[in-house]
Amino acid sequence: MKRRLITFTALQCLLLAPLGGSKFFTLHSSFFTSHAQTATSTYQPGVNSEGAVYFLPKTAVRITVQIEKATYTPGEFAKYADRYLRLKNVPTEPSVSYSINSIRQEACGVADTMKAFTVRFDPKTVAANIALSDDGVLLAVNATPSAPKLQAPFKPAPRPRLLNPRDLMSEEILAAGSTAKMAELTAQDIYEIRESRKLLVRGQADNMPQDGEQLRLMLNQLEQQDRSLTSLFAGVTLKDTIEHVITIVPNKETDRQLLFRFSKKLGIVDDDDLAGEPYYIKVANLHSVPMAEDDGKKKKQEPGLFINVPGKMKVTIFDAVEPLVSTELPAAQFGNIELLSGALFNKRYATHLWLNPVTGAVERLEAEQPK
Repeated sequence: MKRRLITFTALQCLLLAPLGGSKFFTLHSSFFTSHAQTATSTYQPGVNSEGAVYFLPKTAVRITVQIEKATYTPGEFAKYADRYLRLKNVPTEPSVSYSINSIRQEACGVADTMKAFTVRFDPKTVAANIALSDDGVLLAVNATPSAPKLQAPFKPAPRPRLLNPRDLMSEEILAAGSTAKMAELTAQDIYEIRESRKLLVRGQADNMPQDGEQLRLMLNQLEQQDRSLTSLFAGVTLKDTIEHVITIVPNKETDRQLLFRFSKKLGIVDDDDLAGEPYYIKVANLHSVPMAEDDGKKKKQEPGLFINVPGKMKVTIFDAVEPLVSTELPAAQFGNIELLSGALFNKRYATHLWLNPVTGAVERLEAEQPK
């Protein structure tokens, strides 16, 4: 399974990391103070001399393209298919073809290195547990973070077991002196099998089954024999389902960004391979969250914990003809940042905070009032 990461800004490159694991740090603090930092290549989240450094997430889009691969193998008697079974235009050469079954989208979180903050603490006061993901995203305070919910990977169904057509050939067919004669005798057997099935369905067979279950078994066996012998003329097509995963991090709106190229003969190809037809992605900011106003005045930094107030985006995937799938998703990068008061985390309150790993928004907040 291939995975790609696309960003819409050339100056930033992120690596997608799973949010399954968490790191826990114990901080003693009477209140939290946070301040934004400028991200550099050496800036690392975790514990430092002043407390803990954390990132807020931005929202990525995980796109799963389900592709069906069909592999055709011609039958041994392919060139006699029209003469004996009236099967027209049967290919005599092997081939492989691809088709897109479905495209689905889901939101996932990645660390936003431009939203880095420091939690300061006082070692003489109450303790707090800070939970970070493996890539440094703040997940919870004084609580066990919830696991991200992503769709389970596709598991293809097992292939049906096919009968070997040569096991069904009579001694007369196997002893035939030429391929043409073998094809003729095999076609006769196929017609006899079909006649037997027709008589059973009409209730006109000499030895009718005693009950419905026995009839079903007999019809199923005749169907398998017919399909197996006919494959000697029509060939066999085996189908496999492949999942191709692309992860994008939309940093801004875009009307027409190349997502991938797809060829019916080759499947998904490189972006610069013109053998594939282009598929595009459009990202629209729905402006569901008003932008924060800046009056130009310098404000006093208050103690607290920064969180995201996510906006929404509409993500549409389309080819050269029409839209294929369109989904509204939360988007941390199209929202604002707000400050949770540090007073919630002082000695007077037993506060438990859970943040959404995809958006960085408050998922749950429990604060016990002092008695």
